[in-house]
Amino acid sequence: MKSDQLHPNLAPMFDEVLERNPGEAEFHQAVYEVMRSLAPIAGARTEYAQWSILRRMCEPERQIIFRVPWISDSGEVRINRGYRVEFNSTLGPYKGGLRFHPSVSLSIVKFLGFEQVYKNALTGLPIGGGKGGSNFDPKGCSDAEIMRFCQSFMTELYRHIGEHTDIPAGDIGVGGREIGYLFGQYKRITNRYESGVLTGKGLSWGGSLVRTEATGYGLVYFVEEMLATRGEDLEGRRCVVSGSGNVAIYAIEKLQQLGANVVACSDSGGYVVDEDGIDLALLKEIKEVRRGRMKDYADQRPSARYVTEGSIWEVPCDVALPCATQNEVGAAEAKALIANKVHLVAEGANMPTTPEAAEMLIEAGVLFAPGKASNAGGVATSALEMQQNASRDSWTFEQTDERLREIMRHIHATCRDTAAEYGFENDYVVGANLAGYIRVADAMVALGVV
Repeated sequence: MKSDQLHPNLAPMFDEVLERNPGEAEFHQAVYEVMRSLAPIAGARTEYAQWSILRRMCEPERQIIFRVPWISDSGEVRINRGYRVEFNSTLGPYKGGLRFHPSVSLSIVKFLGFEQVYKNALTGLPIGGGKGGSNFDPKGCSDAEIMRFCQSFMTELYRHIGEHTDIPAGDIGVGGREIGYLFGQYKRITNRYESGVLTGKGLSWGGSLVRTEATGYGLVYFVEEMLATRGEDLEGRRCVVSGSGNVAIYAIEKLQQLGANVVACSDSGGYVVDEDGIDLALLKEIKEVRRGRMKDYADQRPSARYVTEGSIWEVPCDVALPCATQNEVGAAEAKALIANKVHLVAEGANMPTTPEAAEMLIEAGVLFAPGKASNAGGVATSALEMQQNASRDSWTFEQTDERLREIMRHIHATCRDTAAEYGFENDYVVGANLAGYIRVADAMVALGVV
């Protein structure tokens, strides 16, 4: 990532980001990826320069770091670090998930928050962008330990959030169980049943139908729209999906419903290849009920083989959906996908493809969708949950799913049309970045220097 490869008006700003945020490689990458797409308007929209829009966009409105002390079942006092980066509230209250994973750092949270600003803008809904989490690892912890950690985490976080201020949700390591413990502590501390303060809640206490499935389903709806521009569909397509968490599982479910054949998925230990097609019921049993590993799947499925060496992206496929974690598709993985004649790659995780790999795929003629567009279904349905909470209402699965589908169609059309408007036909990266940036920037100009 070199600033001399950016538009001359943008290069000095990227150098400032590097200087102001030393050692934050993931954040640098996220900013660079957006700046590369802004060349068409870098010299054309002088009001953006006048109001220093991009400089302000690259600086979070608020960065909160705090200590999270908790006690293990053995009585040991443990300390983790908590984060909440409230990045941009121009379009509405901060909205974005909480991630509990050992890799969480300020750089990771800032990159996620920066991406969230544009992702949320693309939905067309009135939500700003933020992100948070902790370097706490829930794996191997008892329910009681996770509850104590969540209660300690919320004891600090509660003072910074609210349904009109900042609305966290789940992310890696934070599912319905964790959201429940967090919401319970928030309710206890504030003495308010403010159900709109967190999304991803259980159905019996303010949650929304489709929220569990939303990111995976939305990803596949976006893929459907991409293929439709070429008169194609998913019927009979050979698909590979990395990961085996919430996003991957429900992407697999929707792919199978639409007639695709998903032959591989993975976890941090390795990946399975199942030429008979992934047995979704078995995968859900192992991952959602037993909290097991992909090796357990292969042990119980005669048609599956478990692989610990190499990359899942070496498995030939028509459609590749990276749904695991950031930077899982680098140059080597992109080269393997291209060699195996992949037709479409759409990001289900946040920034799972490096800039170099994305450029290689696009130059090879592969349809490529960036996560800020293709995985926006989760936050879109979180916003629908907020609507239901605000109106004290509950929508049917079909009603919510159709609204999700409409939003993903809107995001796809926005990205496609914006790319075409600026001369980048079928470049969804440029389309997504420009469309999201312009919506936020125009609002920032309207609100003045704040």
